[in-house]
Amino acid sequence: MSTGLLKIGQLSKLAEVLPSTINFYTNEGLLKASGRSQGGYRLYDRAYAIKQIKKIQQLQQDKRLRIEEIKKVVR
Repeated sequence: MSTGLLKIGQLSKLAEVLPSTINFYTNEGLLKASGRSQGGYRLYDRAYAIKQIKKIQQLQQDKRLRIEEIKKVVR
C-alpha cells in the first residue's frame, strides 16, 4: 500500500472524525475513495481526503449548509 493511501481508521484519526462520518460522506458522494486494498477496504488519498473533509466540515459549521447544499458546492 502506498503511503499516500489510507484506510478509513487511519484517515479518521488524521482528520479527527469518526469512521462513520467518513462512511457517511462517501455514501453521500461527498468523498471519493481512491480504490480498495487487497482485503477490500476502501482507500483514500491522504491529501485529497483530509482537505475534502475539512471543507465539508467548514461548510456545515460556518456556513450552516445541509448535506444536499454541500453536494452542489463540493462536486
